[in-house]
Amino acid sequence: MSARTGPSSKHARDVISKRVKGIPPSGIRKFFDILSTMEGAISLGVGEPDFATPWHISEAGIYSLEKGYTMYTSNRGLLELRQEVARYLNRRYGLEYDPETEILITVGVSEGLDLAMRAILNPKDEVISPDPSYVSYGPCTVLAGGEFIPVPTKVENDFKVMAADVEKRVTARTKAILLGYPNNPTGTVMLRSELAKVAEVARKHDVIVVSDEIYERLVYGVEHTCFASLPGMKENTILLGGFSKAYAMTGWRVGYAAATAEIIDAMNKVHQYTMLCAPRIAQVAAIEALKAGEAAVKEMVADYDRRRRVMLKGFNDIGLACFEPRGALYCFPSVKVTGLSSDEFAERLLKEEKVAVVPGSAFGECGEGYVRCCYATALSDIEEALRRMGRFVERHGV
Repeated sequence: MSARTGPSSKHARDVISKRVKGIPPSGIRKFFDILSTMEGAISLGVGEPDFATPWHISEAGIYSLEKGYTMYTSNRGLLELRQEVARYLNRRYGLEYDPETEILITVGVSEGLDLAMRAILNPKDEVISPDPSYVSYGPCTVLAGGEFIPVPTKVENDFKVMAADVEKRVTARTKAILLGYPNNPTGTVMLRSELAKVAEVARKHDVIVVSDEIYERLVYGVEHTCFASLPGMKENTILLGGFSKAYAMTGWRVGYAAATAEIIDAMNKVHQYTMLCAPRIAQVAAIEALKAGEAAVKEMVADYDRRRRVMLKGFNDIGLACFEPRGALYCFPSVKVTGLSSDEFAERLLKEEKVAVVPGSAFGECGEGYVRCCYATALSDIEEALRRMGRFVERHGV
């Protein structure tokens, strides 16, 4: 019998999970292998703050290393950090969480989302979420055995999800509504009155809400509404937050989840078997961030706002129509004037002008015709990128 025939070859073909096979690679990273080989290229792609972690926060982590604090923490995370998270949520939003039973420290919001999905979903449960949405929302739902149900949004509404559109998609199998505001990739911020209508749908149909609020501090001229602070929603919301964006701590990999004790217990059960705990040094740094990081946050947000306004005006000036994003780190201009698809636009822009952007189609069907551009980069690079993109649009505009 040939080595390529018989049961062994069938086993080789079937070794990868069908769920994993069905998930596409992240569209965010597609062009960055090419970018890394280009001299003089400008990246408006990865949504990562270009600030270094404020020194006093890094110093807290370094001090923990010097003292030999390199061992595991409890699965739930350092109690002192959970207490600081509880104080923070109470101070900003008037929410009261028990730090011992209702808060879990996670390895970033990414892990928090994965834990939430695996803790609440049964096979074929449905999760409703706006389109466009962050690239991991669908895959995390599928990997947990659920079905992802996108809700189309429109630029005419600044890509805000309409409660009526959410309700149309609620079925007997709907388990959760997954929201991410301020939004990645669009920069959209939902007002309190708008979110309250979504909350009404959740209460009416007894559906839990998973609210990814990693960008909650990055808002410009508007106020962020914490979903759990809406009337009757604390007990029905899994609130996900973290330190990566506001405190420039992406590589530290530390976040948190806040929910009922029952839900946190379930999330912790998955967490303890897969991740065990977030890194101790990152947790120590996060404590310092919550205790003394406010001034640095305000300084960074003011700088982002200046860059946001430059990028927004620049896109509209060169003919790439862009609504005003009021949160996060992104502009989401239309590239339809070029007649190119989002993917074609991003690929040709990178090759012809050495500017990297992310195709809007990476974030869902409603992102087609748009590209995500991150303004967490030097103002001089933003201005140069706009000049290059202007030349590109002049060549390809119709």
